[in-house]
Amino acid sequence: MNPQFISPIVGQLVPYVPGEQPKMANLVKLNTNENPYPPSPRVVATIQQAAQQGLQLYPDPDGTALRQAIADNFGVKPQQVFLGNGSDEVLAHAFFAFFQQDCPLLMPDISYSFYKVYCGLYGIAVRTVPLREGLQLNVADYACAADQAIAGVVIANPNAPTGIGLPLNDIETLLQMHPDRVVLIDEAYVDFGGQTAMALIDRYPNLLVVHTLSKSRSLAGLRIGYACGQAHLIEALNRVKNSFNSYPLDRLALAGGVAAFEDQRYFEQTRQAVMSSREGMVLALEDLGFMVLPSQTNFVFTRHPNHEGADLAVGLRAQGVLVRHFKQARIDAYLRISVGTPKQCDQVVAALAKLVTAKA
Repeated sequence: MNPQFISPIVGQLVPYVPGEQPKMANLVKLNTNENPYPPSPRVVATIQQAAQQGLQLYPDPDGTALRQAIADNFGVKPQQVFLGNGSDEVLAHAFFAFFQQDCPLLMPDISYSFYKVYCGLYGIAVRTVPLREGLQLNVADYACAADQAIAGVVIANPNAPTGIGLPLNDIETLLQMHPDRVVLIDEAYVDFGGQTAMALIDRYPNLLVVHTLSKSRSLAGLRIGYACGQAHLIEALNRVKNSFNSYPLDRLALAGGVAAFEDQRYFEQTRQAVMSSREGMVLALEDLGFMVLPSQTNFVFTRHPNHEGADLAVGLRAQGVLVRHFKQARIDAYLRISVGTPKQCDQVVAALAKLVTAKA
């Protein structure tokens, strides 16, 4: 990179590294927390129909129909809903809109790694709060003295990559601790057993809840994210969005998103299937001697007392199974394994059995 042509901050950025999207066929791909089931047939049919007309025109910049569908689903108002190109873009706009203050942003030391990337991009100071024993988040650790100003709080609930969720009363405690700053709750995985904070929106003007259709609605390839909060927060997000890209969601994504919320029966069937497979995989891993953190997500975070996480990840890949390993202090012994179909879960367990038995 030639610094002659580059803005000074670019050379200092540490970009997010997404999970591998392999080009090889016949891999058991359990490394990026995608839903193992396809989207609702209604979604596919709606997208196909939408593709046949109107693509020469710009999409609705406000995503009116999708915002209404989301509002109806959660019992909020359309003006309390913001749309973005995946929850990553929604998060990026939220960090820009709310956390560029002259004081640090609070977040767990182990959480979604994109948060620190946004802070680096926008020059936001960070104060990480260590997870406690068992990689548990304790909201008492987020209390600040009267002379300790903060830019806000960001919590993934359930947390990633640990998979552990907080009860709703803990989220309310956080909101009450910091009434003058935005508390952002990233609920990317909440549909797999967590408690959503959506019901608190009308009571707390500092609450922003971020969701995605990538996980529980099987639409990672369509890139739909959204945030819900009181109207003043949504207005701020729209000001940022319309200063960046007025059309973040195309016509196909908007149509498919509406259809996904219309097919609640399919959503319930697939999320229940994922949770059932998760519980079966946890039991099978424990039988092999793995320690598995309690998960309210579509993945498990697990380690074996006698084997390095990196070695197990390499051994799995040699058997055609992809999982995620993080080279990060405190969690480098762990593997994050997405919950697949029952067959895929059996395959990863069988592959791990070969590794731990061979090295026993």
